Amino acid sequence: MNPYPVLYSFRRCPYAMRARMALHHAGIQCVVREVDLKDKPQALLDISPKATVPVLQLPDDRVLDESLDIMRQALAENDPDGWMRADTEDMQRLIHQNDNAFKYHLDRYKYPERFGPDTDAGQHFSDAAVFLRDLEWRLTRHPFLFGSAASLADVALFPFVRQFAAVDAAAFEHLAVTHVQAWLSGWLNEARFTSIMLKHKPWQAGDPPVFLI
Repeated sequence: MNPYPVLYSFRRCPYAMRARMALHHAGIQCVVREVDLKDKPQALLDISPKATVPVLQLPDDRVLDESLDIMRQALAENDPDGWMRADTEDMQRLIHQNDNAFKYHLDRYKYPERFGPDTDAGQHFSDAAVFLRDLEWRLTRHPFLFGSAASLADVALFPFVRQFAAVDAAAFEHLAVTHVQAWLSGWLNEARFTSIMLKHKPWQAGDPPVFLI
């Protein structure tokens, strides 16, 4: 039995980012195994038929292979800043919109070649921007999505907005979402985010452990 949870992760994956953020925030030490998505380790395949990151294997061998489940598990153990205090139906709806409609348009904006010659990246940019305007409306009222302090939703969403912004930084900057831009910048410049974004080589069986914290 491994004395620490083991997190199979991929540095640039937004789902893995939000899982790492929650684990770090909760102060949960875990072993991070960076996954080469083109050559997934057998140890990952053995515990998760989905074989998508993130996957968290707990010391008692329970396996969590959904990022939100990992986040909630971590924050149930320790939530020093109260990220879960506003885990309401409204928050759950917003996260669902992010993970479904926004992610749908984001993928087709970022990788149009994967979805066929008729995929219009510009249209998907515009459709994704509708969601950003909803976030803008929220952030004009208070500094975070659900009030004056960060919540589960902020951490669950910002890695996806980061991915959108990185496709074409100039196009993102020209959107009339100045509050979203400032909110994203705040997260990207946070020490915790810098810490969870350290680069590690893909894990292979027998490698020494790499710890999250």
